[in-house]
Amino acid sequence: MAVKTATAGLLLNMLVLSPIPALAESVQTPVPATADTTATPAAAGIPVTIPSVQSLGLNLKSAVLFEPTTGQVLLSLNADVPLPPASMTKMMTEYLIADAVKNGKLSWDQKVTVAENAAKQTGSRIYLAEGDQHTIEELYIAMAVGSANDATVALAETLSGSEQEFVKLMNETAQKMGMKTAYFINSTGLSREDMPANFRPDTDKETVMSAMDAAILAQHIVTDHPDFSKYTTIQSYKFRERDSAPMVNYNWMLEANQNIPNFKAYAYPGLDGLKTGHTSSAGNCFTGTAVRDGMRLISVVMGANSEAHRFTETKKVLDFGFNNFEVKQVVSAKATVAGHETVPVEKGKESTVPVVTDAGATFVVPKGTASPQVTSAVQVNDASTLVAPIAQGTKVGKVTYTYKVNGIGTQQKTVNLITSEKAEKAGWFKLLFRAIGSFFSDIFSGIKNLF
Repeated sequence: MAVKTATAGLLLNMLVLSPIPALAESVQTPVPATADTTATPAAAGIPVTIPSVQSLGLNLKSAVLFEPTTGQVLLSLNADVPLPPASMTKMMTEYLIADAVKNGKLSWDQKVTVAENAAKQTGSRIYLAEGDQHTIEELYIAMAVGSANDATVALAETLSGSEQEFVKLMNETAQKMGMKTAYFINSTGLSREDMPANFRPDTDKETVMSAMDAAILAQHIVTDHPDFSKYTTIQSYKFRERDSAPMVNYNWMLEANQNIPNFKAYAYPGLDGLKTGHTSSAGNCFTGTAVRDGMRLISVVMGANSEAHRFTETKKVLDFGFNNFEVKQVVSAKATVAGHETVPVEKGKESTVPVVTDAGATFVVPKGTASPQVTSAVQVNDASTLVAPIAQGTKVGKVTYTYKVNGIGTQQKTVNLITSEKAEKAGWFKLLFRAIGSFFSDIFSGIKNLF
């Protein structure tokens, strides 16, 4: 049963980032934006107003909106509650099969012989018979486009020998990805009672996954397999020549559907994935991803009350992100940090060496923010470890940039401080005179302290 979105306590400031340990030695320094900007109301001092999540009127069990390059959550509705994900489970199967192909364990043109478990699958399927042979790629398309349970199981068994061995890999991978609630009992997302009786796991548990976990999984798909859309954007696919009709992609929101009469009302600019899901216990679910103006967003909706409803709710969520946010590099790579332009060096020709950051800092900012105000906290390595000679590009510390906006939340990015040039070791003569100077300086200080 769908739950109305947002309670009074659900605000946009539910943005979440993994906490970064406090620095032992830090200095707070405002850092101006270095990215190119244009004049906007925000630049003129007018506050950027972002609508509340409540104003979207979502009618779902859970939802999340996620920017994958920064890991920033932009909208959260019961996002950490584990729920039945239905066929969104197949995103993990898609990821692992694509990974196996990428790593050479499988090949797209490899032939698969269908076994009993796959042939006995129910629900969405392409009616594989035991003994049928198809390529990995044919079965993958059937899984990605038609959400075919039989094709999914055939792929899982090919990689791991049995579906339950594959499930172990799914759960291990979920842990490595940082998915906190995900638990899989099969490769398809079917309820346990809908699995073939002889192939059910010895447990009474069911597959569950939170909206946040689904977003994290989607993040890994779009990041680790950026060619994912080669398959997820296929609008229809005829699996066999003898089939009377092709399978049609369950994702009505594909941008390419803008010219398809039945789907054009749902087609969304820039949308190229990822996976739908439906069971009686899960309701209608959808993990979507779209790119607009160079920014990719990932949305997850769970517990919609119809096929169409999951897409209209997804549109609300994605529009909220694209209309109100943008990704901006606010600090460039190779930047200096005020007050920490150099660090001391022992036994060097020079007593200090200049340092810069090894990477830039990119944040999600309210759309129209011309100059995001960022603070920096610097930690330099123990001076005893900074002994010449030191090569250019050596890590000598780190700087954590923090970006805060009222009503949005806090984002942080930590980058390394590196030497921008080499620090050569001083000759023995120079080191001798430096030591003598230090010796007499210490004597003078001692005498002065007597009085």
